[in-house]
Amino acid sequence: MAIGRRGKPVKLTLYKWAGRFGPFKIKVPCGECALTEDVIEDTLENELGDIDVVFKTHNWLTVWWRPLIRGGWHAPIVIVGKKVVSQGDALNRGVLTEAVIRLHAAQTPLTGTHVFSKPGCEHCARSKDYLDEAGVDYDEHDVIGEPAALYEMLARVKPIIGDKTPVTMPQIWIDSVYVGGADELALCLGLEVEANPERGQSSLSKKPARGRWKRRHRRQ
Repeated sequence: MAIGRRGKPVKLTLYKWAGRFGPFKIKVPCGECALTEDVIEDTLENELGDIDVVFKTHNWLTVWWRPLIRGGWHAPIVIVGKKVVSQGDALNRGVLTEAVIRLHAAQTPLTGTHVFSKPGCEHCARSKDYLDEAGVDYDEHDVIGEPAALYEMLARVKPIIGDKTPVTMPQIWIDSVYVGGADELALCLGLEVEANPERGQSSLSKKPARGRWKRRHRRQ
């Protein structure tokens, strides 16, 4: 799953333990490099299937100075964009998925209306009821059942609310505009929200987004 699919492609590079430099040549194959390449290929086909990724491999010894300037010196070296995300060991696919989605979110504008939710969340259910009654179409993403959805949500919401602010559920965007949670959504819709001390402190924006989308009817 990826939101906003028309951005720049994400550059992914693998430097394998292979190649030659002058009289030196690597003759012993690297099992962890082969495993890392297999993990990358499978992750690109599955978790990252919706993201435009340009994947290239290089023989490390032939161009050893290229990853070195990024801090990569121990093959297999995996670089996402300009950042080394793994080196020296077989790649963790979760690390790869998070890094690619984080860069994708940073360079790709979000489009559409989205509700990031989790099962059993009463505020998530309340938000969906508000949107359904207002006639607003939306895409829902389960951050528990879909790891890619969790990475996408965190990559997009943290720059808005700040790294030190806890992330509550749900997280809502309408027509590409960040709204916040259930209470902020209700304010956008012009609904009255009863005080509930069990909700705790909201981690979302103080000022809900207004004026860039229209609700088709108002809850009575």
